[in-house]
Amino acid sequence: MSKEIVITEEAVINKIYIIRDKKVMFDRDLAELYNVTTGNLNKAVGRNLKRFPEDFMFELSKQEFENLKNQINPSSWGGTRKLPKVFTEQGVAMLSGVLHSDRAIMVNIQIMRAYSKMREILTGNLNLKLEIEEIKKKLSNQNKNIELVFNYLDELIEKKDKPRTKIGYKK
Repeated sequence: MSKEIVITEEAVINKIYIIRDKKVMFDRDLAELYNVTTGNLNKAVGRNLKRFPEDFMFELSKQEFENLKNQINPSSWGGTRKLPKVFTEQGVAMLSGVLHSDRAIMVNIQIMRAYSKMREILTGNLNLKLEIEEIKKKLSNQNKNIELVFNYLDELIEKKDKPRTKIGYKK
C-alpha cells in the first residue's frame, strides 16, 4: 500500500445514485474505480454471492434501467448486454473482501469516506428542513391569529353602523 490512490470525494459522490430509496453505486462505476473490468467485478461477486444479499446488491429491472438511461447520457451506456448491478454502501464494503488487491482496499476506504460525507450533508439538510417546517407552522398560526383579529374588527365595525338606543335620563 505504498502508493496513495487519489480519488476525490466529489468524484465518488457523483457516482452515487438513489434507486429504490437506497444510495447505490453501479457495477461499471465501481469497476472503473477499482481499475478492473465490469465483467471481472461481476465474476468475483458471482463467486461470492452469499456475501451479497438483496440489501447489499441488486440487479436493476428493465424499466429502472430504461428510466435511468433517459436521465443520464444515453450514449454513455454503450452496448450494455446485461442489466447493471448496483451496490449499496454495505455491498461496496463487502467488495473489499472479494477483490483482493491493495487498490480495492484503498478505493473502498475512500468510498466509505464519501458515503459518510454524503450522510453528513443529508443530515444537515434534514435539520434545515425541520427548522423551515417549524417556521412554516408558526407563520400559519400567526396567519390564523391575524385572521381572527380582522374578523373581530369587522364585527365591531358592523355593530358601530347599527343605530344604538340611547341610555340615560330623558328630558
